[in-house]
Amino acid sequence: MILITGASGNTGRAVLDEVRRSGAAHRAMYRSEDDAKRAPAGTHAVIADFADKESLRKALDGVDVVFLVCSPIPQLVEFESNVIDASRDTGVKHIVLNSALGAGDYPKSFPSWHRAVEDKLRTSGIGYTIFRPNSFMQNIVAFDAPSIRQQGAFYAAMDDARISYIDLRDISAAVAKALISPKDHSGQVYELNGPQAVTQSELAAKISQACGRPVKFVDIPEEAQRKAMLEQGMPEWQVDALLGLQRYYTGGQGGEVTNVLPSVLGRPPITLDQFLAEFKDSFRTAA
Repeated sequence: MILITGASGNTGRAVLDEVRRSGAAHRAMYRSEDDAKRAPAGTHAVIADFADKESLRKALDGVDVVFLVCSPIPQLVEFESNVIDASRDTGVKHIVLNSALGAGDYPKSFPSWHRAVEDKLRTSGIGYTIFRPNSFMQNIVAFDAPSIRQQGAFYAAMDDARISYIDLRDISAAVAKALISPKDHSGQVYELNGPQAVTQSELAAKISQACGRPVKFVDIPEEAQRKAMLEQGMPEWQVDALLGLQRYYTGGQGGEVTNVLPSVLGRPPITLDQFLAEFKDSFRTAA
């Protein structure tokens, strides 16, 4: 039996879809009755809270393999550690952890949080597989599309840093393979990068080509970006963490292109051009 935590989030929901399609026995964990009502047909929903170990133990009863993912919040280390403890208590055999690129060598921001969980998992006595994905292609739509629609531009303090974006659907497909056949991936740490690394200016050119309108990237000072994020209502901890992560890329990391993802998938990954062509309407001016 596979348990998918965070099933109402973007990553958890995508992994759930992959596992459902495989036909593997599974259940999905939600925080509330309302969330659980949105569980897809054929999925057994369980309700548990990352902060409540007893509720976690009930959700984990009879589970062999866990997909562990938590929202990027300050309590991430505490919450994911609770799941590891409850998994050990209930006899879970294997945990597939959603970590982040940089967890191996960047002791700041979100990667440092994930590394703390990785270290706990490695010493838990539970079998494990760790995925460290690069930035999602879907983040381009979430973070850049609004200003592109309104102004034909997007802004960040990124200079000429390169990112090898990866499609969330490819990540979820890779994770599902480890959940379904954990022995084949036991003890592995997979650093997942996309098939092409681009600067933000190159990304702007690709978006322009895909959506058929001029789009430009504007490099701005970090303090200007901080001010804009705070004015949009982001909490200060989130602004600090996002800018800290951004420095990982401007420091010369995150632009690698490797064959790890295609080797796990057994097929070529989705390219950035394919993704942008699929979501081109997201960047066009609203009617």
